[in-house]
Amino acid sequence: MTTDKEKELKDNKAGPKKPSARGRPKAPSGGKKTKQVKAKAAPRTRKSSKKKEETVVAAVSLESNKIPRLLKRFREEISTQLVNEFEYSSVMQVPRLTKIMLNIGIGEEASRNSQAVERATGDMSMISGQRPVTTRARKSIAGFKLREGTPVGIAVTMRNRRMYEFLDRLISSALPRIRDFRGVSPASFDGRGNYSLGIREQIIFPEIDYNSIDRIRGLQVVITTSAKSDREGFRLLELMGMPFAKSESDAVAA
Repeated sequence: MTTDKEKELKDNKAGPKKPSARGRPKAPSGGKKTKQVKAKAAPRTRKSSKKKEETVVAAVSLESNKIPRLLKRFREEISTQLVNEFEYSSVMQVPRLTKIMLNIGIGEEASRNSQAVERATGDMSMISGQRPVTTRARKSIAGFKLREGTPVGIAVTMRNRRMYEFLDRLISSALPRIRDFRGVSPASFDGRGNYSLGIREQIIFPEIDYNSIDRIRGLQVVITTSAKSDREGFRLLELMGMPFAKSESDAVAA
């Protein structure tokens, strides 16, 4: 038999009793318990930056889709005129430009000046709009003090849009800047409709800054066409605007 004091001591040691599930107070009948979760803030997007990106992308796409004016003129006017003059049976027989090659020879300058290749490469890239290739000697020649593998020139080949853009700049802005210019020689065709032109100074191109060049260099321009004769190639370049020099008989007749 346990006394009342012993029961009180046991209850004090055990601690306060936890209320049973039945004895717990119920939630108010107004509604269920809902967990309060903080909503994550949506990332802030700057509308101005998005609009700027969209305008830049649109401008780049417009520039890429823009056809050079010389190519557009060839398709709309020059091709039909050539068909009527030479009586082609198909439009595919009309001669057109294939490629344009530029070449700068540095020769002995590369052996004397170590920066000649870099300077000429910079001028060529400014003129053509693309990176040129360095041409090197294939074999050693003692008479010219030339060793195999030494750089002898810089060349670049342009096709498609860049070719038409360069020819348009050459005809409209570069050639008229030559001193005492009276036209290019019509006798520089190779017999297959291809035309070669020599330029003494690279400063005739408006892209070249006269104060930034180290020396004046000449370059060669070779225009390759799909014409089968010089007569067709001459007429193609003449309709494109190439300023050929007139002979004395043509000047008197005019």
